[in-house]
Amino acid sequence: MKAGIVGLPNVGKSTLFNCLSNAKAQSANFPFCTIEPNIGVVNVPDSRLEKLEELVKPERVLPATVEIVDIAGLVKGASKGEGLGNQFLANIRETDAILHVLRCFDNDNIVHVDGSVDPIRDKETIDIELQLKDLETVEKKLEKVNRAARTGNKEAAKEKEILDKVKLALEQANNVRSLDLKEEERLQYVKPLQLITDKPVLYVCNVDEGSAKSGNAYVDKVKEFVAQEDAGLLILAVSIEADINELDNFEERKLFLEDLGLEEAGAAKLIRAAYTLLNQQTYFTAGEKEVRAWTIPVGATAPQSAGVIHTDFEKGFIRAEVISYAHYEEYGSEAKVKEAGKMRVEGKEYIVQDGDVMHFRFNV
Repeated sequence: MKAGIVGLPNVGKSTLFNCLSNAKAQSANFPFCTIEPNIGVVNVPDSRLEKLEELVKPERVLPATVEIVDIAGLVKGASKGEGLGNQFLANIRETDAILHVLRCFDNDNIVHVDGSVDPIRDKETIDIELQLKDLETVEKKLEKVNRAARTGNKEAAKEKEILDKVKLALEQANNVRSLDLKEEERLQYVKPLQLITDKPVLYVCNVDEGSAKSGNAYVDKVKEFVAQEDAGLLILAVSIEADINELDNFEERKLFLEDLGLEEAGAAKLIRAAYTLLNQQTYFTAGEKEVRAWTIPVGATAPQSAGVIHTDFEKGFIRAEVISYAHYEEYGSEAKVKEAGKMRVEGKEYIVQDGDVMHFRFNV
């Protein structure tokens, strides 16, 4: 699964990317510093995995991951090819979710592409470009659908009805994700178009050090502005995260965070938020050879979850032996869980829960 970091030039995207991935993307005080998208595979922080490692003592531990993409800064006119517009929009279309960085701090030494700090204006600048690109996509699709609808095709008529709603929303400067549609209508008619403004979004308010814990007036404006949108919001002091990232010693990092009144690095919160934004959850396999976190969509069945390990597991699925994480932690080992009668045997209809520790029985 892939999340793309987007925003205007010079809002802190590449610095944030470096914090998340420990990669060293070029970060500088001028527009279009990022030309080609940087890609980093980021581990999802999970204290449960650390506890399982402590209890099982395996040979290796493999966490869940999210792919983070740092995409070139966007400017007005991008939908018409201005700046790096076409490249930017092609890159963002390939992602599953959007991390939209908004500048919510004052600093005369860091130039703003529009000359002043205004996160609402910045958000609208990017929204409009994405909406215009989506509108172009919808209008092209409607040309074909309208021809089919005129022949009396009932399915085409239904699709036309939904796409007309989407077109109107975009013309009124609304993002598709905020449009009130039935789930089956969205899945059948909207999802196949891969519209950019239909992707889930997390607004990342990049603040100064003093605002890292509670935010500031800029953040308050953003919160109010996005309240009606189906979106997440996170406050992050990206420059501070960069400083924390330079510290190799865990204790030094901990003291740094305590001085700021923070319990953990914001980068860890953001990675987990991205994981949730993508509607993902984790189950574990635990044995002497390996303790591993596996990524599955929320609502996945036991066979579907087994298929993430290997397609043969799903095809030949017989049953799953399941221990809830809470029971594993409580009893301290698989053997003791079994003794207490807390291991369950589940079939093909079982919906896997976040944190389940699982063994699969299959036959091919």
